[in-house]
Amino acid sequence: MRTQRTQTLPAFFTHPIGSLPRPRMVRDLLTRRHDMPADHFKKTLDDAVRFAIRLQEQVGLDVVSDGEWRRSQYIREFLTRVGGFERCRTFTHQGETKLTEVVVRRMAATEPVFVDDARFLVENTDRVTKFALPSPFLIGVRYWHEDYSTGAYPTLQHFLVHLAEILRRETEALVNAGIDIVQLDDPALTYFCDQRLTSGGDIHDERLRRTWDLDREFPLALAAINQVADGLRAEVHLHCCHSVYKRKSDVTGDYAPILPRLADAKVDRVNLEFAYPGTGAVDDLRLLPSHLSVGMGVVDVRSERVQTVEEVTALAASGAAIVGRSRIALNPDCGFAPDAGEPPTIDEAFEKLCRLVAAAKRLRDGDV
Repeated sequence: MRTQRTQTLPAFFTHPIGSLPRPRMVRDLLTRRHDMPADHFKKTLDDAVRFAIRLQEQVGLDVVSDGEWRRSQYIREFLTRVGGFERCRTFTHQGETKLTEVVVRRMAATEPVFVDDARFLVENTDRVTKFALPSPFLIGVRYWHEDYSTGAYPTLQHFLVHLAEILRRETEALVNAGIDIVQLDDPALTYFCDQRLTSGGDIHDERLRRTWDLDREFPLALAAINQVADGLRAEVHLHCCHSVYKRKSDVTGDYAPILPRLADAKVDRVNLEFAYPGTGAVDDLRLLPSHLSVGMGVVDVRSERVQTVEEVTALAASGAAIVGRSRIALNPDCGFAPDAGEPPTIDEAFEKLCRLVAAAKRLRDGDV
């Protein structure tokens, strides 16, 4: 639901998807977190997060996050805090062999795990705040595996039910801490948009080589999302991206297969990608359910190239021509660095966000 604070946001309000690139100092701090006194680690990271907040304020964003600088990766911190996961499954991704977590025991967390992080963000800015969490379906697809997980959760659906319970508790705690916008990150929904996956073709991420049944699985995913989101006293965003790894997307395809299926989604806004080639087509917005607003991804976070303000403005204006200016917010395609090792620099992100804000101003002023 839109709140008193989010209702004051202007047309074409600007917001981050979540993560900012982590400077080397922050990455080093996260790596060495267990090698230093806990109070020193906390104080130093608090100072860094304040900088991430101030950077977004300096840019002029209407909504700010904490940059996700307390996380080395946008999902892994959640897995670590709720427990039940072990890093024991090998897989190949874009030609590299990696090791990833899978759920091997029932998740043990009985209290919210991000509430202190959220409270810090609220206490350190007067802007509208956003806090992002991974969605149940995303975690389920990536971290439940029949070879490792059935002792804890016999089926993926059993895992989704427990995840939704934990994430619902988490979102309620975020709202009680003063967070204005809760975002659920779910690039896994966008996997249904890639014909290579849904037709059983080859894909460079071994974790995605499975049967993708849109008619059977999408309703399960949406039910879990609705369990987390329905009735929250905050604006709820659903973020559907094509994933980012070393300036490349994991999947391609426009949003036509999934947008009509969000008709029963208990969220307020869906954040989509339009700036990077092979992601959304602006005409997809004709399929946007009438109760949903959209966060238009108009800034490409993958390419080193920095779009001109004119390019960003024109892309946003083309969306407004379809759904109207009152339903559009502006954001980067994705988080700048879902993983701490992503290549964009903080200076690149700053410049791209500056152009996002400049484009929003032009649109509000009618200077297009």
